[in-house]
Amino acid sequence: MEYAAVVSSGSLRDDDAPVKIAHRWTAAGVTISTEFTGGHLLHLAVAGNVLNDVHREAQALGLAIAGVRVSAGGGYDREPLHSTGITYVVDIDGPQGHDLAALLDRVDAVGEVATVLRAGTSVTRVAR
Repeated sequence: MEYAAVVSSGSLRDDDAPVKIAHRWTAAGVTISTEFTGGHLLHLAVAGNVLNDVHREAQALGLAIAGVRVSAGGGYDREPLHSTGITYVVDIDGPQGHDLAALLDRVDAVGEVATVLRAGTSVTRVAR
């Protein structure tokens, strides 16, 4: 996965990850593994939003989630510069016998960052 960003929580946390941040949905916080480039940070936004939404939507459905790991990445064309698309993969340590695919479908439908990116947006520098 090009320009990969990985976020994880709970039982799927990567305790060797370079960044650990407090998180309202998990007591031990989340870990982040990525590089600090524009491409990586864009993918980190997707991965982080998906992780948050998995926790939020699982709670709304009454599902006890022990851990989540989301990897997001994609490439870039240089002439002209644009994203070739973003893909993400979700691993969930959740209850057996529940339809976790339905949870992921719900998360994919409500994710704010992915929704904005899919619709397109403008970015404008404002002078001081």
